[in-house]
Amino acid sequence: MTLPEITILGILLCTLIFFIWGRWRHDIVALGALLACVAFGLVPAAEAFAGFGHPAVITVACVLVLSASLQSTGAIDVVAHKLTPTSGGALTTIASLTGLATVLSAFMNNVGAMALLMPIAIQLAAKLSIPAGRVLMPVAFGSILGGMTTLIGTPPNLIVSGYRAESLGSGYQMFDFAPVGIIVAILGVIFIALGGWRLVPKRERTDAEGFDTGKYLTEVRVSDDGKANGMLLRDLDLKLQDSDAEIVGMVRDKIKVVHPYGYQRLSKGDLLIIKAEPETLSQALNVLGLRLVDNVKPPEADSDEDTEEQEEAEEKGAEGEAETTELSDIKTVTKTGESRTAWVDRKVTAYGNYTLRGGVTSRADADAVPRASDDSEVVLVEMVVMPDSAMIGSTAAELRLRSRLGLNLLAISHEGNQKINRLRQTPIQSGSVLLMQGGAEGLAQFASLYKCVPLAERTVRVPSKRRAMYASGIMIGAVALAASGIASAAVAFAAGMFAVMALRVIPLRQVYENIDWSVVVLLAALIPIALAMEQTGAADSVVDLMLYYVADGSPAVVLGLLLIITTLLSSVMNNAATAAVMCPVAISIANQLNVNPDAFLMAIAVGASCAFLTPIAHQNNTLILSPGGFKFGDYWQMGLPLTLMVFAVSIPALLYFWPL
Repeated sequence: MTLPEITILGILLCTLIFFIWGRWRHDIVALGALLACVAFGLVPAAEAFAGFGHPAVITVACVLVLSASLQSTGAIDVVAHKLTPTSGGALTTIASLTGLATVLSAFMNNVGAMALLMPIAIQLAAKLSIPAGRVLMPVAFGSILGGMTTLIGTPPNLIVSGYRAESLGSGYQMFDFAPVGIIVAILGVIFIALGGWRLVPKRERTDAEGFDTGKYLTEVRVSDDGKANGMLLRDLDLKLQDSDAEIVGMVRDKIKVVHPYGYQRLSKGDLLIIKAEPETLSQALNVLGLRLVDNVKPPEADSDEDTEEQEEAEEKGAEGEAETTELSDIKTVTKTGESRTAWVDRKVTAYGNYTLRGGVTSRADADAVPRASDDSEVVLVEMVVMPDSAMIGSTAAELRLRSRLGLNLLAISHEGNQKINRLRQTPIQSGSVLLMQGGAEGLAQFASLYKCVPLAERTVRVPSKRRAMYASGIMIGAVALAASGIASAAVAFAAGMFAVMALRVIPLRQVYENIDWSVVVLLAALIPIALAMEQTGAADSVVDLMLYYVADGSPAVVLGLLLIITTLLSSVMNNAATAAVMCPVAISIANQLNVNPDAFLMAIAVGASCAFLTPIAHQNNTLILSPGGFKFGDYWQMGLPLTLMVFAVSIPALLYFWPL
C-alpha cells in the first residue's frame, strides 16, 4: 500500500471517528478532512472547493427551497389533512400516515415531511389512546423509505448519481431509483402497518389531555408565604417524591449546588432545579407553594442599554426583579388546537419593537415578530427543536429570548441527556422539547424563525391559495423537466428555484434561510475526498480486502456485504457522508470484477438510506426522540426487523433490475 493510500485512509478513519463521536457538527468535520487532504497534497488546492459547484450540491440546495415553498404556502398542509384519517383503528391510522409520509418524502425534504405530520401523528395517537411514539416512529421510518424512490428523495441518491456522472459520464434520471425503491418502500410500509409498530417500546401513556415528553428540568423559587419556606431540603424532597419529582440542584446567592445537603433549611428566594413529569409538576408545586421562574413578560424598554439591563436583572433572579406566577393560574385548552395550556385572566403588552433575526437585533419591520396587542393572551406551548435549528448549542441566556422576543423558556426536556444546569445556561439540543410561554403570534413566529415544531393540534392555514398553487405547479414542472431528460436535475430544480423567487412564492429573504448550509458544506467537502480516494488507489485496496479475504470473489456476496457495511455506517454517521465515502469502493468493485457498476451504486443508495437502528442515523429519528419519550436503544426493536426485510428484498431486486 502506497503512502498516499495510507494517508487518505488514515484521514478517512479519523473522519469516521469524529462523525461517530458527534462532538463537532458533520460539516465542520468534513471541511477539516478536506483541508487535511489539501495539506497532504491528496487534493489539489485549485480543486479543493470545486464541490460547491457540483450538480448534486446545487440540486440539494434547490430542492430544499422548493420543499420549503410547498410547506410555507400550506400546499402540503391541505393534502396532509385531507388524506389523514379522522376515524378508524390504529392499523388504518398508522398505515395512512406512514404511507403519506412515504409519498411526500419522495418529492420533498424528509425532515420537512416529518415536521408537517408530527403534530397530526401526536393528535391521532391521543385519540387512539396509544403512546405517541408508536405513531411517530412509523411515520419517521416511512419518510426515510420514501426517500429511496426518486433522485431528489434524499441527498445520498444525488451523491450516488453525481459520482456516477463523474466516473462513467452520466448520472441517474429522476425515477431510476424507483424500481428497487418502490418495492422496498411498499413492503416496508406494509410491515410497519401490519405489526411493526407494535414492536416500538411503550415509553409513554397518551390520553385526551396530552402526551408524555419525558421529564422536564424546571426552575422554581421558594416564596415567602409558601410551605417550602423554612422546610428542610430532605423533607421537601420526600414530599416531591409522592408526585414522581425530585430535586437535582439548588441555587442560593447565585451559587449552584449540584448535590445540595439534605439538612439545609430552605429560605425565601432559594432557587431549586426540579426534574418532574409535566402532568404532576403543577400539583407538586401548588401544594408546596413553589413558583416557576421566568414566568412573566419584562417591562418595555426603549434602547439596547435597557435591554442589557433587563438581561442582567433576569440573570440575578433576586426577589422583586423577576416576578413569578403560580401554576394554579393555568388551565388546559383542548378545543383551539393552538396550544395545550393557556394563562387565565392575564394580559400582556408587547416588549418594545425588537426582534431577533439571524442572531442580530433589529427594529421591527414587516418581516419581524408581530407585536402583541394589549389583549393578547399568554399561552404555553411545547415545541420540539428540529435538527437544523439555529438554536442548537445555544442557551436561553445567549438567545435573550425574554428581553428581545418577549418569550420565556420555562422548561427543557431531552430524554436520556439531561444535565443539571441552570435552565438559562442549559444548551438546547436537536430533539429537545421546550416549554415556551408568550403571545400566540410571537410563539408562532419564533417556531418559524428557529425551526421548532409545536407539539399540539394545528389548524390548517393557507396564507395564499395563489402562492400555494404556484408552489405546487413549480414543483410538478421541475420534476417533469428532470424526469423527461430535457434538462438535468440541477438545471431543472434551479429553474424551479428561480420561478419561486421571481413569483415571490415565499419572501425573498427566506429563500436562502431554507437552505441547510451544513448539508451543502458537507457534500461539497466530501466530493473531492471521494475522488481522491479513487485516484490514489485506496478504494482498490479496500476492495481487494473485501473480494479476496471476505467474499471469495463472488459478486453477489460482495453486493450484500457492501449493502450491510453501508447500512452500519449510516447508523452512526450522516447518510450523505456515508454515500460519498462508499461510492469509490462501489466503482472499484465493479472495475475489478468487470461487471455492471449500477447494482453496486444502487446498493450504496439503499444502504445509506437504511437508517433505522439509532436515533442519530437520520434527522427524523432525532426529531422524534423526546416527543416519543424514546431512549437510544429503542429504535432497533422495530428498526432491525425492518432493516433485515430491506436486505432480503433489495438484494434480489438489485440483481434483477441492475443485472451484473
